[in-house]
Amino acid sequence: MGKCMIIGCGGVASVAIHKCCQNSEVFEGIMIASRTKSKCDALKEKLQPTTKTVIETAQVNADNVDELIALIESYKPDVVLNLALPYQDLTIMDACLATKTHYVDTANYEPLDTAKFEYKWQWAYREKFEKAGITALLGSGFDPGVTGVFSAYAMKHEFDEINYIDILDCNGGDHGYPFATNFNPEINIREVSAKGSYIEDGKWVETEPMEIKRVYNFKGVGEKDMYLLHHEELESLALNIRGIKRIRFFMTFGQSYLTHLKCLENVGMTSIEPIMYEGKEIVPLQFLKAVLPDPASLGPRTVGKTNIGCIFRGKKDGKDKNYYLYNICDHQECYKEVGSQAISYTTGVPAMIGAMMIMTGTWKKAGVYNIEEFDPDPFMEALNKWGLPWEEDFDPVLVD
Repeated sequence: MGKCMIIGCGGVASVAIHKCCQNSEVFEGIMIASRTKSKCDALKEKLQPTTKTVIETAQVNADNVDELIALIESYKPDVVLNLALPYQDLTIMDACLATKTHYVDTANYEPLDTAKFEYKWQWAYREKFEKAGITALLGSGFDPGVTGVFSAYAMKHEFDEINYIDILDCNGGDHGYPFATNFNPEINIREVSAKGSYIEDGKWVETEPMEIKRVYNFKGVGEKDMYLLHHEELESLALNIRGIKRIRFFMTFGQSYLTHLKCLENVGMTSIEPIMYEGKEIVPLQFLKAVLPDPASLGPRTVGKTNIGCIFRGKKDGKDKNYYLYNICDHQECYKEVGSQAISYTTGVPAMIGAMMIMTGTWKKAGVYNIEEFDPDPFMEALNKWGLPWEEDFDPVLVD
């Protein structure tokens, strides 16, 4: 079918690469490119004997547009799948524009110096991508990603208008450490320590970090405390789903995690302001990242399940209707299959599916689009096929 260049070789990339290799009919060739080529080579060595997909590797600095352009021009992929850091989205989009190559990512751009993530930087590329005749698919992870596909599916099949969406992200996994983050600590801690916000009547409403707490009983996991956070897909769903009055995003956290985080915050370890230490400039949060367990190492020791989904409230044929779409994923099952825990798995699988949708031409529109702007049905079918089966509930418990 075609070739895909995957930039990045962390936990999520590793899952997406495993999945591309399982899907050789579509992914005839992949190139794994990362700052650390040895990581790419190790993955190639492990996977090449198991797949028909031809794997190549390369060293690349994703901050450098010229390096990216040279690599894209030499490999000539049909699509570039960006699984690097969110700070690198724009350089990779620039390289895709210069080479007229389709682009897919899982998280929206954020500048390195401010914990501020929103779509405006990437949406500014709309006209350029249209003119170049190529597609940029934004946010093809789980949240954002599957949550957007779920919303488009609910809109298409279950509602005339959707008025309320609550996105619930529950990780019931236990890794046995007093404190560790399930994905890149830098991104994770920035997300959690930022102010919360939700969209109501077309406006952002800001809350203090962790100010709004609810308790919810998740199927497969049980009762958990969850907190309202700011999350990027709220911004695009508010524009793209008919009838929206309010969208909120909740994530579960255990008390031990929050206590540790508060303590680290209080002593300045979560700061992104550089400080001088022994004649060197260091960023406290990056130093903290270096001493915390690597999220990739949590796989073998994490037990339990995740449950992530969306509760929709709206109208169908003039009547009020509630509907809950969600996926339950088992940490140990994921580890057995691809050597990663469920957090990486739930993002890596949709990343592969998004790249497949673009590569096969199933989704075809020139420009920059969020995932909910495409037909959800082929993606929903692929979720069931590639390891993230979804479940429906037509009488869900609502979040007050």
